[in-house]
Amino acid sequence: MSSEQQFDPNLIEQTKHQIRTLVNEITQLAKSDIPAEEFYSQFLERVVAAIAATGGVIWTFSEGSGLSLQTQINLRETGLGNDKEKMQEHSRLLYRALKHTEGLLVPPHSSTQEEDGVAGNPTGNLLILAPLLTDIELVGLVEIFQRPDTPVNTQRGYLRFLLQMCEQAVEFIKNSQLRHFSDRQMLWSQLEEFTRTIHESLDPKATAYTIANEGRRLIECDRVSVAIRYGSRCRVVAVSGQDLFDKRSNTIRLLNKLSTAVVAVEEPMWYTGDTSNFAPQVEKAVDAYVDESHSKAVAVIPLIPPLREEDREDIKKRQDMKRAPLGALIVEQIENSAVQTKLRQRVDVVAKHSCAAMANALEHNNLFLMPLWRAIGRWSWLVKARTLPKTITISILVLALFISLFIVPYKYEVNSDGHLIPEERQEVYANIDGDVIDVLVHHGDVVKGPIYKENIKLDEKGNPVGLISQQSHAAQRRLFDPDQYILKKGTPLVRLRNLDVSTQIVKLTGDINSTLTERKAVEGLLLMERGLSRQDAIRQAGRLNELDRMLEAYKKEAYLWRVKERNLNVCSPCDGVVVTFDVRENLINRPVQRGQVLMEIANPEGEWIVELYMPERRIGAIRLAQMEMEKKHPDGWDVPNVSEQMNKKYPKGLAVTYVLASAPETKLYGRIKEISKTAEVMEERGNVVKIKVALEENDNIQRNIGASVSGKVYCGTRPIGYVWFSDVIAFIRQKIIFRWF
Repeated sequence: MSSEQQFDPNLIEQTKHQIRTLVNEITQLAKSDIPAEEFYSQFLERVVAAIAATGGVIWTFSEGSGLSLQTQINLRETGLGNDKEKMQEHSRLLYRALKHTEGLLVPPHSSTQEEDGVAGNPTGNLLILAPLLTDIELVGLVEIFQRPDTPVNTQRGYLRFLLQMCEQAVEFIKNSQLRHFSDRQMLWSQLEEFTRTIHESLDPKATAYTIANEGRRLIECDRVSVAIRYGSRCRVVAVSGQDLFDKRSNTIRLLNKLSTAVVAVEEPMWYTGDTSNFAPQVEKAVDAYVDESHSKAVAVIPLIPPLREEDREDIKKRQDMKRAPLGALIVEQIENSAVQTKLRQRVDVVAKHSCAAMANALEHNNLFLMPLWRAIGRWSWLVKARTLPKTITISILVLALFISLFIVPYKYEVNSDGHLIPEERQEVYANIDGDVIDVLVHHGDVVKGPIYKENIKLDEKGNPVGLISQQSHAAQRRLFDPDQYILKKGTPLVRLRNLDVSTQIVKLTGDINSTLTERKAVEGLLLMERGLSRQDAIRQAGRLNELDRMLEAYKKEAYLWRVKERNLNVCSPCDGVVVTFDVRENLINRPVQRGQVLMEIANPEGEWIVELYMPERRIGAIRLAQMEMEKKHPDGWDVPNVSEQMNKKYPKGLAVTYVLASAPETKLYGRIKEISKTAEVMEERGNVVKIKVALEENDNIQRNIGASVSGKVYCGTRPIGYVWFSDVIAFIRQKIIFRWF
C-alpha cells in the first residue's frame, strides 16, 4: 500500500510541478531589484522547500571578517549552538567547503583531520554545501540540512539542484553588484558635479543657492536650506527650488531662530519626532518650526570650517583657536520621517564640501576693499598693450577736467522764486470779532485812505504823536480814539455785525437812564431842606456822589462799546487798489475774528519790487558776496545792465537777473534793495529769507500784482566745480556737517 503511494504517478507529477514552481520563483527573485537580506531569506525558504530539507543556512564571506550568518532556517534544531567544540569543528568544515567549487556532501557525524584541527559534521543531518562564487570573488556559502536516510543518487541530485540554484543566487549577486557599481558611479558623478559647481563662484549668496539646489539632488530629500551666520544670529539666504522667498514670513523667521540655536550649540541636530535629547533652546525652536512647516524630519548641520594646514601643525594654536561656525545646512523631509543611513552619509558629505566652499566665499568676500579689487579686475583690459595709449589719453583728459573744476573761475548765481508786488501795500484786518454782513468793494476797486486833522500823526501803534492836550499822556493813551482826529474816513470796505456789542450798548444805555432818574430823585430830596433830618441829608448827599461816579463809569464804558461799534465798519487804511481776488465771495456771511486778514490793498502807482524767497541754505553765499564786494568797493559799485539812477540809489546792492513767468523770453535786471534780518517758515518753501529787489522804472513790462518771478542773484565768481555742485555742497553742509555740532 505504501509502495503504491510512494510511486503514485500523480503525486510524483505534483511534486515535480511544485519544484518547477519554486525554481521559477527563485529565477524571478534573481532578476528582481530587492535588498540582499530579503533575497537571501526568500531564496533559502524556496530551496529548503524544493528538496524537502529540514533546514538551512546562508553564510556571507568577506576578507576582513570571514564567514558571518546571513539567514537561517531551523539552525537551533541541529544542536550546533550548544557545544563549542562542535561549532569549531563545523566552522572548519565550512571553510574547507569554500575551496570546493563543485560543492560537498558531508554525512552525519563524519570528520576529517585538517592542519588546524578536526573538520567535520557533528550533526545527525546530511550537510549539502555549495559556495556562492562570482567571476572575481567568493561571496558566501549555502548549507542545507537534509535527512540522512536518502539514497546516494538522490543526495547527488540534491547537490546538483543546490549548485544550479546557487548559480541563480550568483546571478542576483552580480546584478546587485552592477547596480551598486552603477549607483556608486552615478553618486560619484553627482558628487563631482556638486563639488565643481559649488566652487565656481566666490559670492556667498550664489554659493548658498548652489548648495541648496544641487545638494537637494544629491541628498534626495524634499528641501535644503542654507543659513549664513551674521554676528550671533543666522539668516536663511537660500532655499532649494525658490529663487526668491519672503524673508519676513513665519517659516523663514522660525527657521532663522532654529539655525541660530543649533549653531550656538555647535552640534548637529537630527529631528525625527523626538526632542527629548535636545537642549532646551533647541527643543523650543524645533517645536515651533515643525508646527509651522509640518516637516516630518529636520536635520540642522552647523558648517564649522576645518583648521588650515599651518594651524594643524601648531598644537597650541589648534587647542586655543576655535573657529566659529559659518552657518548651517538645513535638510528636511516633509512626508517621510525615517532617516536612513544612506541619507545621513550623503548629508555629511554635502555638509563637508559646502563648509569648504562657503568658507572660501566668505573669506574672499570679506577681503578689504573687495568691490574695488573686483572692479579693477573687470577693467584690467584698459591697461593692456593695445588699449594703453587710449587709456592714458583719456586719463589725462579726465584729470585735466578734474583740476579745472578747482581752478577755472565762473560766474556764481543763486536762484530763487518770488513775486512781483508793489512796495506800498497793506493788509486789512478785522478790529473786532463779528459776522460779515456786507462787502462793499470788489477786486480791482480803487479805494482812499483816511484824512487826518492837521499836525496829527500816528506812530506805528496808532497813538498820536505831538498831540497837545490838557489831559495827561496816560489818559490820552487810555481814552484815545483815532476817529476823533480824522477829518474823513477811508473808503468803507466791510460791514460786520456783533450781537454782544449791540446788547452791551442797549444794556449800558438803560443803566445810564436809570441812574439819571435816580439822581434826579436824590437831588429833589436834597432841595427839600425841611423834610430831611441832618443824617438823611448827609446820606442822600453820599448817595448823590455815588450815582455821579456810577454815571461817569457807565458813560466811559458806553463810550468804549461805541468805539467797538464803529470798528464793525471796516474802512480802507490807505490809498490803493483792492488786490484780493473774489473778496466778496470769500468774506460774505462768514464769521471773522479780531486780527484776521480780510483783504489786501496795494498802491500800483508807487514803486514796484520783486520779493524773492531765498532758501536759507543759499543766503550765506549772498552775504559772503556782499562782504567781498564791500571790501573791494567800500563806496559802492556799478552794476552793468541797470540805469545810472539805480546805481546811485542802491550803490551796495548785488545785481539780480529775473524773468517773469508771463514773459520768460525777456530778461530783466535789478539790484538788491533790502535783505530781511530774520528767516521765515513758509508752508511750501520751508525756511526762507525774503529779499527785496529794486526794479527799473521804465522796463516796459506788464506788471501784474503777484506775478511769479524766477530770479538769480550774482555772487561774484567761484571755481566752476563749486558752481556746478553748489547745491550738493550746501546739502552736505546742512544735513551732515551742520548736524555734527
